Amino acid sequence: MHIAFITFLAAVTEETAKAGKSIGLGVGGGLGAVGAGVGIGIIFGKAIEAITRQPEMRDEITQLQWLGFALTEACFFYGLVAGLLAAFIV
Repeated sequence: MHIAFITFLAAVTEETAKAGKSIGLGVGGGLGAVGAGVGIGIIFGKAIEAITRQPEMRDEITQLQWLGFALTEACFFYGLVAGLLAAFIV
Protein backbone atom coordinates (compact mmCIF):
# COMPACT_ATOMS: atom_id res chain seq x y z
CA MET A 1 0.00 0.00 0.00
CA HIS A 2 1.05 3.51 -0.61
CA ILE A 3 2.21 5.49 2.45
CA ALA A 4 -0.18 8.39 1.72
CA PHE A 5 -3.16 6.02 1.74
CA ILE A 6 -2.07 4.51 5.06
CA THR A 7 -1.69 8.01 6.55
CA PHE A 8 -5.16 8.92 5.24
CA LEU A 9 -6.71 5.82 6.82
CA ALA A 10 -5.06 6.59 10.17
CA ALA A 11 -6.42 10.16 10.11
CA VAL A 12 -9.94 8.99 9.22
CA THR A 13 -9.88 6.37 11.97
CA GLU A 14 -8.76 8.94 14.57
CA GLU A 15 -11.47 11.41 13.54
CA THR A 16 -14.11 8.66 13.62
CA ALA A 17 -13.06 7.72 17.15
CA LYS A 18 -13.35 11.36 18.27
CA ALA A 19 -16.79 11.65 16.68
CA GLY A 20 -17.93 8.45 18.36
CA LYS A 21 -16.77 9.68 21.76
CA SER A 22 -18.60 12.97 21.29
CA ILE A 23 -21.81 11.27 20.24
CA GLY A 24 -21.55 8.84 23.14
CA LEU A 25 -21.03 11.68 25.61
CA GLY A 26 -24.03 13.56 24.24
CA VAL A 27 -26.33 10.55 24.25
CA GLY A 28 -25.18 9.39 27.69
CA GLY A 29 -25.53 12.82 29.24
CA GLY A 30 -28.92 13.34 27.63
CA LEU A 31 -30.32 10.01 28.77
CA GLY A 32 -28.91 10.59 32.24
CA ALA A 33 -30.63 13.97 32.42
CA VAL A 34 -33.93 12.49 31.24
CA GLY A 35 -33.73 9.72 33.81
CA ALA A 36 -32.94 12.16 36.60
CA GLY A 37 -35.77 14.46 35.53
CA VAL A 38 -38.29 11.64 35.54
CA GLY A 39 -37.04 10.40 38.90
CA ILE A 40 -37.25 13.84 40.48
CA GLY A 41 -40.74 14.37 39.07
CA ILE A 42 -41.91 11.10 40.57
CA ILE A 43 -40.32 11.91 43.94
CA PHE A 44 -41.99 15.32 44.24
CA GLY A 45 -45.32 14.06 42.89
CA LYS A 46 -45.46 11.23 45.41
CA ALA A 47 -44.39 13.58 48.21
CA ILE A 48 -47.30 15.89 47.39
CA GLU A 49 -49.68 12.92 47.39
CA ALA A 50 -48.35 11.70 50.72
CA ILE A 51 -48.61 15.12 52.36
CA THR A 52 -52.20 15.58 51.17
CA ARG A 53 -53.13 12.17 52.62
CA GLN A 54 -51.31 12.63 55.94
CA PRO A 55 -50.60 16.30 56.68
CA GLU A 56 -49.34 15.47 60.17
CA MET A 57 -46.37 13.59 58.63
CA ARG A 58 -45.25 16.60 56.60
CA ASP A 59 -41.82 17.01 58.24
CA GLU A 60 -40.83 13.34 57.88
CA ILE A 61 -42.08 13.17 54.29
CA THR A 62 -40.19 16.35 53.37
CA GLN A 63 -36.95 14.96 54.80
CA LEU A 64 -37.29 11.76 52.77
CA GLN A 65 -38.25 13.78 49.70
CA TRP A 66 -35.03 15.80 49.82
CA LEU A 67 -32.97 12.68 50.46
CA GLY A 68 -34.46 11.05 47.36
CA PHE A 69 -33.84 14.21 45.35
CA ALA A 70 -30.18 14.32 46.38
CA LEU A 71 -29.62 10.64 45.57
CA THR A 72 -31.28 10.99 42.17
CA GLU A 73 -29.12 14.00 41.30
CA ALA A 74 -26.02 12.14 42.49
CA CYS A 75 -26.78 9.32 40.04
CA PHE A 76 -26.99 11.83 37.20
CA PHE A 77 -23.68 13.44 38.15
CA TYR A 78 -21.98 10.03 38.38
CA GLY A 79 -23.12 9.31 34.84
CA LEU A 80 -21.97 12.72 33.63
CA VAL A 81 -18.52 12.30 35.18
CA ALA A 82 -18.21 8.79 33.72
CA GLY A 83 -19.11 10.15 30.28
CA LEU A 84 -16.58 12.95 30.55
CA LEU A 85 -13.89 10.51 31.65
CA ALA A 86 -14.68 8.21 28.76
CA ALA A 87 -14.66 11.07 26.27
CA PHE A 88 -11.50 12.85 27.33
CA ILE A 89 -9.28 10.30 29.06
CA VAL A 90 -9.85 6.94 27.38
